[in-house]
Amino acid sequence: MINLNARPSFRAHDDGGEHMSKGTTETENGPRRHGGRYIYEELRKQILTLQLKPGAPLDEVSLAAQFGLSRSPVRDALARLISEGLVTILPNRTTLVTPFEIEEFPKYVSALDLIQRAVTRLAALHRSEADLARIRKADDTYMQAIDSGDFNAMSETNKALHMAIAHAANNPYFLGYYERLLGEGQRLLHLHFDYTVTSPSATKLGRDHAEIIDAIARRDADAAEKLAHEHTMLFQKRFLDYMRQNMTESMTIL
Repeated sequence: MINLNARPSFRAHDDGGEHMSKGTTETENGPRRHGGRYIYEELRKQILTLQLKPGAPLDEVSLAAQFGLSRSPVRDALARLISEGLVTILPNRTTLVTPFEIEEFPKYVSALDLIQRAVTRLAALHRSEADLARIRKADDTYMQAIDSGDFNAMSETNKALHMAIAHAANNPYFLGYYERLLGEGQRLLHLHFDYTVTSPSATKLGRDHAEIIDAIARRDADAAEKLAHEHTMLFQKRFLDYMRQNMTESMTIL
């Protein structure tokens, strides 16, 4: 069994530890003033960038001491992360960063592909001009993040773009589940971006969403769905290429 805990050293943002960096233990007025929201944002960032590794324990008392706050805002922050699928509570009440086992990756991709095709198809059918403008603006913001080389910004703006498409689909029943899938996949997307930016053999990032947006603009639902599927498959390929490049030969990948 392969899981992300067993991965080799990652080139980007990996300090080799499972605890908060010194910068997150500061108790200046800023962190104190923001309370639970600040704790949530800091923990979420460190989970998505793999500074807090899958399976790392999260203790309320220790976190409260690190942030210089009471346990109540820590509990609120953890509850929000649990709702997003990034933190898990075990039956024995242990709280930890949600593990991700590589053998579960095909199931994740299958679920992502299905809902991504659905929301993109519906966006082509139901989008308004205002929706289209928001999607294009989100794509521009994503491209700015690519230019910056900031993996965290890239994954956040990529998610925002796909959520703009989902909102254009005009079906609220899809939104929550799609957002959770995108959120859970951001840790994998971080590695995907690492590989595509740093590997000389990887297909470089560009306007990967341009054809999808064009199909939505043309209201071509069939093309939009097909392109959404191809987009998911590209993500799968890049992620698996990363794993093959970075896992040891003794590990079998899918």
